[in-house]
Amino acid sequence: MHYIGAHVSAAGGVHNAVENAVAIGANAFALFTKNQKQWKAPPLSEEQITLFKEAMVKHNFKAHQVLPHDSYLINLGNPDPEKRRKSIDAFILEMQRVEQLGLDRLNFHPGAHLKLIDPDECMLLISQGIDEAIDASEGVYAVIETTAGQGSALGRSFEEIARIIERSKRQERVGVCLDTCHIFAAGYDIRTVESFNAVMDEFERLIGFERLMGVHLNDAKSEHASRVDRHAPLGEGNLGLLPFQTLMQDPRFQNIPLILETNDPDIWSQEIKLLRSFAED
Repeated sequence: MHYIGAHVSAAGGVHNAVENAVAIGANAFALFTKNQKQWKAPPLSEEQITLFKEAMVKHNFKAHQVLPHDSYLINLGNPDPEKRRKSIDAFILEMQRVEQLGLDRLNFHPGAHLKLIDPDECMLLISQGIDEAIDASEGVYAVIETTAGQGSALGRSFEEIARIIERSKRQERVGVCLDTCHIFAAGYDIRTVESFNAVMDEFERLIGFERLMGVHLNDAKSEHASRVDRHAPLGEGNLGLLPFQTLMQDPRFQNIPLILETNDPDIWSQEIKLLRSFAED
């Protein structure tokens, strides 16, 4: 089964994310459980939690069809101890909110060394932050997103992500989210069937598809290996449609949320139909 959707708005209450997903013909979705540009948020009320769970049941969504995303402010690898503590505390809160909603994964950007410490030292800090958040929550996977490698952001290579995972003491609850735009901008060329398969073989060798818990489906305005993160609608960027067609015909991408983060919500329903047609070819 293919679970295809988009990162939808939760404005007015987290339950609205479910309705917004249904409105575009999605059977998967991503959401922020709080304002992604603020550190703090009022706790989820019992009413909000109940409304969300009722909407999930009403529209036949299960936890594995949803890929929540954490705040953009969080940097688990921050070299400043005080700022890192703030990030870890915020990440724990996000993991606990996901748990409260009955969901089972939280997607996040691993972190950045800010050119203040060695990247390897930063990766260890990230691993330790992940472990602390997993220890403070139950049943929620920490899902590391591949990055474009902008600035000092880590996670642009499968080797870096594998290194973060291998240094975690809670590896059994660590997953990975592939972002097609990010990996292309980071230097992985997936524009032909052969190169796509070669990249995925490398992912399998270094990380393993058993850890894949979501995919962000984005074309790229940015150039290959530019390390610039700029999304484009499917088929309108430098990737073209072939990588998405190849992905949809690869059984390894079934049964996980495939999430559009393309920049025109008005065409998400069309993009979902296009992706479904690729799967049926």
